Amino acid sequence: MNKAPLRVAIIIGSTREGRFGPTVGRWFTELARQRDDLIVDVVDVADEPPPAALGAKTSERFADVTEKLSRADAFVVVTCEYNHSFPGTLKNLIDTHFYEWRAKPVAFVSYGGLSGGLRSVEHLRGVFAELHAVTMRDTVSFHAPWNWFGSDGRPNDAEGAEAAAKGMLDQLGWWGHALREARAVRPYGA
Repeated sequence: MNKAPLRVAIIIGSTREGRFGPTVGRWFTELARQRDDLIVDVVDVADEPPPAALGAKTSERFADVTEKLSRADAFVVVTCEYNHSFPGTLKNLIDTHFYEWRAKPVAFVSYGGLSGGLRSVEHLRGVFAELHAVTMRDTVSFHAPWNWFGSDGRPNDAEGAEAAAKGMLDQLGWWGHALREARAVRPYGA
């Protein structure tokens, strides 16, 4: 059994001007990095957006994104909700890759208006199922996050938010180890 820490790629999916994603992403990344069982990489879609046309030539910097996704054992997608779904640039990032997601777990941290971004999460579940990834049942979500987070970039109800994040990361850890071990014994070939 491989007890090495899981490599988790945290993906910040919004690229909109004035976006709230970096605030939520920084908070979550800080929590994840406190765990001894995780090694965290951050992929911010705004830093190196995927090509607008699938199959188009990608930049050298985008190759670094692909490498981070490829070596990840698990993923956490930090997503907003735009018009009842997730951002198109996030979809491009997902669609530009295929094998990187296979037989790996994906968790979600969402934010948005009244639904807290949960409609985007529901759409993402179907997308990741098509890519042979396993999504976590539990999520962390913030409705009206601009009311939740203080000027220090932390949630006002830090205890509740951190408990939800811990539970989700515990699930992700279990699935991450189980799937990593399964891939090592029997490579996924569906």
